[in-house]
Amino acid sequence: MKWNRKDLLDLESLSAAEIGMLLDTARSFREILDRPIKKVPILRGKTIVNMFFEPSTRTSASFDMAAKRLMADTVNISPKTSAVQKGETLLDTARNLEAMKIDLVVIRHSASGAPHFLASRIRAGVVNAGDGQHAHPTQGLLDMYTIREKRGRLDGLNVLIVGDVTHSRVARSNIHGLTKLGARVTVCGPSTLIPPGIEQLGVKVSYDLDEAIRGADVVNVLRLQLERQKKGLLPSLREYSLLFCVTEERLKRAKPDVTIMHPGPMNRGVEIDPQVADGAHSVILDQVTNGVAVRMAVLYLLSGGEGQLAEAIKKEAN
Repeated sequence: MKWNRKDLLDLESLSAAEIGMLLDTARSFREILDRPIKKVPILRGKTIVNMFFEPSTRTSASFDMAAKRLMADTVNISPKTSAVQKGETLLDTARNLEAMKIDLVVIRHSASGAPHFLASRIRAGVVNAGDGQHAHPTQGLLDMYTIREKRGRLDGLNVLIVGDVTHSRVARSNIHGLTKLGARVTVCGPSTLIPPGIEQLGVKVSYDLDEAIRGADVVNVLRLQLERQKKGLLPSLREYSLLFCVTEERLKRAKPDVTIMHPGPMNRGVEIDPQVADGAHSVILDQVTNGVAVRMAVLYLLSGGEGQLAEAIKKEAN
């Protein structure tokens, strides 16, 4: 199979085969991260611009590291250092950068649809690193990669997504990706944080965590996004914690080998108990490591990479 897309904007528009290709490509790059020398010059000569107009630690560092592991040149732009502060539009910023002969733009923006807007107007490839409440495709991919790495498969697994689903672009990307690859997905949270009609995406809805967690193979705990919420959605953080915090006691209702995930940053003691976050079932730090490999795969494929990747990596390493 050949990758034929210029951009990665969401998982909703990808086929199961395309998602599988991204995950399989990431597996080859994941092996590089365990080598003494963690670089391969596969993207030498390519220029990647990281435009992050929202705060980010893991995602921005992960994309920057992924590009450097592939030996691409990188330019990092934030609102404080860009001409956006002077009134320049996002499109004009991107077009000026494109005039410098860049190859890819990685963008995070508070406006849903900003990456799609950009992708339709510039020739360079565009990677969505999170747009508003819409999508975060590489987080969805790294979550799926981590599940497959730990569980051996995605098809037939019971995956519970718990927390602030309404404001979570991570939840939406996970739902689109997981359901396409055969997982059974349940979302759980307060009724004020579950979007109406989400069942149409092929998921079950529960408002009772003690019930929803029964038999779960994977529990993906979402961050409570207080900065995006309107007032009045929650009576108090204390009440939320009592009803929806993933604790060791609640985990007893899940599968004995349940996998615990979180996209970060965590509100410890509110959405997830510290003992659970740091416990034997947690793969939260594995998600961070796998995120670099997944983003290497995305940058590689969108830059025109194809063919037998394992052989190409071996050749470049030698």
